[in-house]
Amino acid sequence: MGATVLVGGFFGDEGKGKIISYLALKDNPVAAVRGGVGPNAGHTVVVSGQEIKLRMLPSAVINHRTRLMLGAGVLIDPLVLADEVRRMDAADRVLIDRMCGIIEEAHRDRDRTGHLKSVVGTTGTGTGPANADRVLRSARVAKDLPDLSRYVGDVAGELNRILEDDGTVLVEGTQGTFLSLYHGAYPYVTSKDVTASAICSDVGIGPKRVDDVIVVFKAYVTRVGEGPLEGELRPDDAMQRGWQEVAVVTGRTRRAAPFNLALARRATILNSATQVALTKLDAIYPECKGKTIFEELAPEARGFIKSIEDHLGIPVTLIGTGPSAEELIDRRALLVQPE
Repeated sequence: MGATVLVGGFFGDEGKGKIISYLALKDNPVAAVRGGVGPNAGHTVVVSGQEIKLRMLPSAVINHRTRLMLGAGVLIDPLVLADEVRRMDAADRVLIDRMCGIIEEAHRDRDRTGHLKSVVGTTGTGTGPANADRVLRSARVAKDLPDLSRYVGDVAGELNRILEDDGTVLVEGTQGTFLSLYHGAYPYVTSKDVTASAICSDVGIGPKRVDDVIVVFKAYVTRVGEGPLEGELRPDDAMQRGWQEVAVVTGRTRRAAPFNLALARRATILNSATQVALTKLDAIYPECKGKTIFEELAPEARGFIKSIEDHLGIPVTLIGTGPSAEELIDRRALLVQPE
Protein backbone atom coordinates (compact mmCIF):
# COMPACT_ATOMS: atom_id res chain seq x y z
CA MET A 1 0.00 0.00 0.00
CA GLY A 2 1.11 3.56 -0.64
CA ALA A 3 0.00 7.11 -0.14
CA THR A 4 -2.86 8.82 -1.93
CA VAL A 5 -2.29 12.53 -2.47
CA LEU A 6 -5.30 14.79 -2.91
CA VAL A 7 -4.90 18.30 -4.35
CA GLY A 8 -7.13 21.10 -5.57
CA GLY A 9 -7.25 21.62 -9.32
CA PHE A 10 -8.44 25.21 -9.63
CA PHE A 11 -8.20 28.13 -7.16
CA GLY A 12 -9.16 26.29 -3.97
CA ASP A 13 -12.74 25.78 -2.78
CA GLU A 14 -13.07 22.62 -4.91
CA GLY A 15 -14.53 20.45 -2.15
CA LYS A 16 -11.36 18.70 -0.98
CA GLY A 17 -12.79 18.35 2.52
CA LYS A 18 -15.76 16.39 1.23
CA ILE A 19 -13.60 14.00 -0.77
CA ILE A 20 -11.10 13.43 2.05
CA SER A 21 -13.90 12.80 4.54
CA TYR A 22 -15.45 10.22 2.22
CA LEU A 23 -12.11 8.45 1.67
CA ALA A 24 -11.45 8.48 5.41
CA LEU A 25 -14.72 6.69 6.10
CA LYS A 26 -14.55 4.35 3.10
CA ASP A 27 -10.86 3.38 3.10
CA ASN A 28 -10.14 3.62 6.84
CA PRO A 29 -6.56 4.96 6.48
CA VAL A 30 -4.06 4.56 9.27
CA ALA A 31 -3.13 8.24 9.00
CA ALA A 32 -4.20 11.42 7.27
CA VAL A 33 -1.64 14.19 6.99
CA ARG A 34 -2.11 17.77 5.95
CA GLY A 35 0.40 19.59 3.77
CA GLY A 36 0.01 23.00 2.17
CA VAL A 37 0.08 26.42 3.76
CA GLY A 38 -1.83 26.76 7.01
CA PRO A 39 -5.06 28.13 8.51
CA ASN A 40 -5.71 30.38 5.50
CA ALA A 41 -7.37 27.34 3.88
CA GLY A 42 -10.73 26.19 5.20
CA HIS A 43 -12.22 22.77 4.51
CA THR A 44 -15.87 21.88 5.11
CA VAL A 45 -17.00 18.38 6.04
CA VAL A 46 -20.66 17.33 6.20
CA VAL A 47 -21.44 13.92 7.66
CA SER A 48 -24.73 12.58 9.04
CA GLY A 49 -26.21 16.05 8.72
CA GLN A 50 -23.47 17.73 10.79
CA GLU A 51 -21.35 20.46 9.19
CA ILE A 52 -17.75 20.75 10.39
CA LYS A 53 -15.42 23.57 9.34
CA LEU A 54 -11.68 22.97 9.65
CA ARG A 55 -8.62 25.14 9.14
CA MET A 56 -5.86 23.05 10.74
CA LEU A 57 -6.80 19.41 11.30
CA PRO A 58 -7.08 17.01 8.34
CA SER A 59 -10.63 16.46 7.09
CA ALA A 60 -10.25 12.75 7.96
CA VAL A 61 -10.95 13.76 11.57
CA ILE A 62 -14.42 12.20 11.27
CA ASN A 63 -12.87 8.72 11.28
CA HIS A 64 -11.97 8.27 14.94
CA ARG A 65 -9.48 5.48 14.12
CA THR A 66 -7.35 7.62 11.79
CA ARG A 67 -4.30 9.44 13.16
CA LEU A 68 -4.19 13.14 12.29
CA MET A 69 -0.88 14.73 11.31
CA LEU A 70 0.45 18.10 10.20
CA GLY A 71 3.56 18.02 8.03
CA ALA A 72 6.66 20.14 8.59
CA GLY A 73 5.73 22.48 5.74
CA VAL A 74 2.46 23.53 7.40
CA LEU A 75 2.13 26.72 9.43
CA ILE A 76 0.40 26.36 12.80
CA ASP A 77 -1.85 28.91 14.45
CA PRO A 78 -1.85 27.54 18.02
CA LEU A 79 -5.20 29.17 18.85
CA VAL A 80 -6.97 27.72 15.82
CA LEU A 81 -5.40 24.32 16.42
CA ALA A 82 -6.40 24.26 20.09
CA ASP A 83 -10.00 25.13 19.21
CA GLU A 84 -10.28 22.37 16.61
CA VAL A 85 -8.64 19.74 18.80
CA ARG A 86 -11.12 20.61 21.56
CA ARG A 87 -14.17 20.69 19.28
CA MET A 88 -13.29 17.39 17.65
CA ASP A 89 -12.04 15.71 20.85
CA ALA A 90 -8.95 14.68 18.89
CA ALA A 91 -6.04 15.31 21.29
CA ASP A 92 -5.00 11.66 21.47
CA ARG A 93 -4.75 11.35 17.66
CA VAL A 94 -2.81 14.50 16.72
CA LEU A 95 0.86 14.57 15.71
CA ILE A 96 2.54 17.83 14.67
CA ASP A 97 5.95 17.83 13.08
CA ARG A 98 8.49 19.54 15.30
CA MET A 99 9.50 21.81 12.41
CA CYS A 100 6.03 23.26 11.66
CA GLY A 101 6.28 27.05 11.54
CA ILE A 102 4.30 29.13 14.02
CA ILE A 103 1.99 32.04 13.17
CA GLU A 104 2.18 34.82 15.74
CA GLU A 105 0.14 37.99 16.26
CA ALA A 106 2.76 40.10 14.50
CA HIS A 107 2.28 37.97 11.37
CA ARG A 108 -1.48 38.51 11.44
CA ASP A 109 -0.98 42.27 11.84
CA ARG A 110 1.33 42.42 8.81
CA ASP A 111 -1.13 40.35 6.75
CA ARG A 112 -4.07 42.69 7.39
CA THR A 113 -2.59 45.88 5.96
CA GLY A 114 -0.57 47.21 3.05
CA HIS A 115 0.28 45.43 -0.18
CA LEU A 116 -0.78 41.94 0.90
CA LYS A 117 -4.29 43.01 1.84
CA SER A 118 -5.02 45.80 -0.64
CA VAL A 119 -3.36 44.41 -3.77
CA VAL A 120 -3.09 40.64 -3.41
CA GLY A 121 -6.26 40.23 -1.32
CA THR A 122 -4.83 37.85 1.28
CA THR A 123 -6.87 36.25 4.04
CA GLY A 124 -5.32 38.18 6.92
CA THR A 125 -4.42 34.97 8.76
CA GLY A 126 -0.69 35.71 8.89
CA THR A 127 0.45 32.87 6.68
CA GLY A 128 2.38 34.91 4.11
CA PRO A 129 4.40 36.91 6.65
CA ALA A 130 5.03 33.74 8.68
CA ASN A 131 6.37 31.94 5.61
CA ALA A 132 8.51 35.00 4.80
CA ASP A 133 10.02 34.89 8.29
CA ARG A 134 10.66 31.19 7.88
CA VAL A 135 12.62 31.82 4.69
CA LEU A 136 14.60 34.44 6.61
CA ARG A 137 15.27 31.84 9.36
CA SER A 138 13.69 34.08 11.99
CA ALA A 139 10.45 32.17 12.67
CA ARG A 140 9.68 30.02 15.68
CA VAL A 141 8.78 26.38 15.07
CA ALA A 142 6.57 23.93 16.91
CA LYS A 143 9.36 22.43 19.03
CA ASP A 144 9.91 25.90 20.53
CA LEU A 145 6.42 26.12 22.08
CA PRO A 146 5.88 24.28 25.37
CA ASP A 147 2.10 24.41 24.88
CA LEU A 148 2.45 22.19 21.80
CA SER A 149 4.86 19.67 23.32
CA ARG A 150 2.25 16.94 23.78
CA TYR A 151 1.61 16.89 20.02
CA VAL A 152 5.12 17.41 18.64
CA GLY A 153 7.06 14.63 16.95
CA ASP A 154 8.57 13.33 13.71
CA VAL A 155 5.75 13.24 11.17
CA ALA A 156 7.94 12.24 8.22
CA GLY A 157 9.45 9.36 10.16
CA GLU A 158 6.06 8.13 11.36
CA LEU A 159 4.47 8.33 7.90
CA ASN A 160 7.28 6.36 6.30
CA ARG A 161 7.06 3.71 9.04
CA ILE A 162 3.32 3.35 8.35
CA LEU A 163 3.95 3.00 4.62
CA GLU A 164 6.74 0.46 5.18
CA ASP A 165 4.22 -1.59 7.18
CA ASP A 166 1.78 -1.45 4.22
CA GLY A 167 -0.51 1.02 5.95
CA THR A 168 -2.66 3.47 4.01
CA VAL A 169 -2.00 7.21 4.19
CA LEU A 170 -4.11 10.09 2.89
CA VAL A 171 -2.16 13.25 2.09
CA GLU A 172 -4.39 16.32 2.07
CA GLY A 173 -3.42 19.42 0.15
CA THR A 174 -4.75 22.93 0.67
CA GLN A 175 -5.59 25.81 -1.65
CA GLY A 176 -5.62 24.99 -5.38
CA THR A 177 -3.09 24.48 -8.15
CA PHE A 178 -3.47 27.98 -9.57
CA LEU A 179 -2.85 29.63 -6.23
CA SER A 180 0.64 28.11 -6.29
CA LEU A 181 3.41 30.64 -5.76
CA TYR A 182 5.18 29.19 -8.82
CA HIS A 183 2.37 27.99 -11.10
CA GLY A 184 -0.42 30.44 -10.34
CA ALA A 185 -1.22 33.96 -11.58
CA TYR A 186 1.52 35.73 -9.62
CA PRO A 187 1.26 37.88 -7.53
CA TYR A 188 -2.33 36.78 -6.80
CA VAL A 189 -1.18 33.55 -5.21
CA THR A 190 -0.49 31.98 -1.84
CA SER A 191 2.94 32.04 -0.19
CA LYS A 192 4.30 28.68 -1.40
CA ASP A 193 3.81 25.94 -3.97
CA VAL A 194 0.73 23.77 -3.36
CA THR A 195 0.95 21.21 -6.17
CA ALA A 196 1.24 17.48 -5.41
CA SER A 197 5.04 17.45 -5.42
CA ALA A 198 5.19 20.26 -2.87
CA ILE A 199 2.54 18.64 -0.67
CA CYS A 200 4.65 15.46 -0.54
CA SER A 201 7.69 17.53 0.38
CA ASP A 202 5.68 19.29 3.11
CA VAL A 203 4.88 16.02 4.86
CA GLY A 204 8.16 14.23 4.17
CA ILE A 205 7.39 11.42 1.73
CA GLY A 206 9.23 10.80 -1.53
CA PRO A 207 7.62 10.27 -4.95
CA LYS A 208 8.07 6.48 -4.89
CA ARG A 209 5.75 6.35 -1.86
CA VAL A 210 2.79 7.71 -3.85
CA ASP A 211 0.30 5.35 -5.50
CA ASP A 212 -2.28 7.88 -6.67
CA VAL A 213 -2.74 11.60 -7.09
CA ILE A 214 -6.37 12.67 -7.06
CA VAL A 215 -7.00 16.16 -8.42
CA VAL A 216 -10.28 17.70 -7.24
CA PHE A 217 -12.34 19.92 -9.51
CA LYS A 218 -15.66 21.54 -8.82
CA ALA A 219 -18.23 21.39 -11.62
CA TYR A 220 -17.67 25.12 -12.00
CA VAL A 221 -14.75 27.38 -11.01
CA THR A 222 -14.58 29.75 -8.05
CA ARG A 223 -11.89 31.89 -6.47
CA VAL A 224 -11.64 34.29 -3.54
CA GLY A 225 -9.69 37.54 -3.62
CA GLU A 226 -7.96 39.27 -6.49
CA GLY A 227 -6.52 37.87 -9.70
CA PRO A 228 -7.74 36.72 -13.11
CA LEU A 229 -10.72 34.40 -13.54
CA GLU A 230 -11.47 33.50 -17.16
CA GLY A 231 -15.19 33.58 -18.00
CA GLU A 232 -16.11 35.24 -14.69
CA LEU A 233 -19.85 35.65 -14.22
CA ARG A 234 -21.55 38.74 -12.87
CA PRO A 235 -22.63 38.24 -9.24
CA ASP A 236 -26.34 38.20 -10.11
CA ASP A 237 -25.74 35.57 -12.82
CA ALA A 238 -23.73 33.40 -10.40
CA MET A 239 -26.50 33.72 -7.83
CA GLN A 240 -29.16 32.76 -10.36
CA ARG A 241 -27.23 29.62 -11.23
CA GLY A 242 -26.77 28.75 -7.54
CA TRP A 243 -23.00 29.15 -7.80
CA GLN A 244 -22.55 32.00 -5.33
CA GLU A 245 -20.63 30.77 -2.29
CA VAL A 246 -19.01 32.21 0.82
CA ALA A 247 -15.41 31.39 1.78
CA VAL A 248 -14.89 29.41 5.01
CA VAL A 249 -11.98 31.48 6.35
CA THR A 250 -12.74 35.05 5.26
CA GLY A 251 -16.51 35.07 4.74
CA ARG A 252 -15.95 36.76 1.37
CA THR A 253 -18.17 35.92 -1.60
CA ARG A 254 -16.45 33.66 -4.10
CA ARG A 255 -16.25 34.76 -7.72
CA ALA A 256 -17.56 32.16 -10.17
CA ALA A 257 -17.05 30.96 -13.75
CA PRO A 258 -17.99 27.90 -15.83
CA PHE A 259 -15.81 24.77 -15.79
CA ASN A 260 -12.53 25.40 -17.60
CA LEU A 261 -11.16 22.39 -19.49
CA ALA A 262 -7.87 24.10 -20.36
CA LEU A 263 -7.15 24.91 -16.71
CA ALA A 264 -8.15 21.39 -15.72
CA ARG A 265 -5.74 19.93 -18.26
CA ARG A 266 -2.93 22.13 -16.99
CA ALA A 267 -3.64 21.07 -13.39
CA THR A 268 -3.62 17.41 -14.41
CA ILE A 269 -0.17 17.84 -15.94
CA LEU A 270 1.31 19.88 -13.08
CA ASN A 271 0.17 17.35 -10.48
CA SER A 272 0.75 14.12 -12.47
CA ALA A 273 -2.84 13.31 -11.56
CA THR A 274 -4.02 9.72 -11.92
CA GLN A 275 -7.68 10.31 -11.03
CA VAL A 276 -10.23 13.12 -10.90
CA ALA A 277 -12.71 13.83 -8.14
CA LEU A 278 -15.55 16.07 -9.33
CA THR A 279 -17.72 17.86 -6.78
CA LYS A 280 -21.00 19.78 -6.90
CA LEU A 281 -22.32 18.00 -9.98
CA ASP A 282 -25.78 18.64 -8.51
CA ALA A 283 -25.21 22.40 -8.81
CA ILE A 284 -25.05 21.97 -12.60
CA TYR A 285 -27.55 19.12 -12.88
CA PRO A 286 -30.01 19.36 -9.95
CA GLU A 287 -31.66 16.08 -10.89
CA CYS A 288 -28.44 14.33 -9.86
CA LYS A 289 -28.78 15.41 -6.22
CA GLY A 290 -27.98 12.57 -3.81
CA LYS A 291 -27.28 9.94 -6.48
CA THR A 292 -24.75 7.25 -5.56
CA ILE A 293 -24.91 5.14 -8.75
CA PHE A 294 -23.33 6.46 -11.96
CA GLU A 295 -25.89 4.86 -14.27
CA GLU A 296 -28.66 6.80 -12.50
CA LEU A 297 -27.21 10.15 -13.52
CA ALA A 298 -28.94 12.13 -16.23
CA PRO A 299 -27.50 11.56 -19.74
CA GLU A 300 -26.34 15.20 -19.88
CA ALA A 301 -24.43 14.76 -16.63
CA ARG A 302 -22.77 11.58 -17.84
CA GLY A 303 -21.82 13.39 -21.04
CA PHE A 304 -20.25 16.22 -19.04
CA ILE A 305 -18.14 13.72 -17.10
CA LYS A 306 -17.11 11.90 -20.26
CA SER A 307 -16.00 15.17 -21.86
CA ILE A 308 -13.72 15.79 -18.85
CA GLU A 309 -12.27 12.28 -19.07
CA ASP A 310 -11.71 12.57 -22.82
CA HIS A 311 -9.96 15.94 -22.48
CA LEU A 312 -7.80 15.02 -19.51
CA GLY A 313 -7.03 11.40 -20.36
CA ILE A 314 -7.67 10.13 -16.82
CA PRO A 315 -10.85 8.78 -15.20
CA VAL A 316 -13.32 10.68 -13.07
CA THR A 317 -13.58 8.19 -10.22
CA LEU A 318 -15.28 10.17 -7.43
CA ILE A 319 -18.36 12.30 -8.13
CA GLY A 320 -19.99 14.49 -5.51
CA THR A 321 -23.76 14.85 -5.80
CA GLY A 322 -24.43 16.81 -2.62
CA PRO A 323 -22.66 18.35 0.37
CA SER A 324 -22.61 15.26 2.57
CA ALA A 325 -19.77 12.75 2.53
CA GLU A 326 -22.39 10.10 1.82
CA GLU A 327 -23.65 11.82 -1.35
CA LEU A 328 -20.98 10.50 -3.67
CA ILE A 329 -20.49 8.09 -6.55
CA ASP A 330 -17.38 5.93 -6.21
CA ARG A 331 -16.15 4.49 -9.52
CA ARG A 332 -12.69 3.45 -8.37
CA ALA A 333 -13.56 -0.22 -8.84
CA LEU A 334 -13.34 0.42 -12.58
CA LEU A 335 -9.60 0.95 -12.15
CA VAL A 336 -9.07 -2.59 -10.87
CA GLN A 337 -8.12 -4.78 -13.77
CA PRO A 338 -9.25 -8.45 -13.64
CA GLU A 339 -6.43 -10.96 -13.34
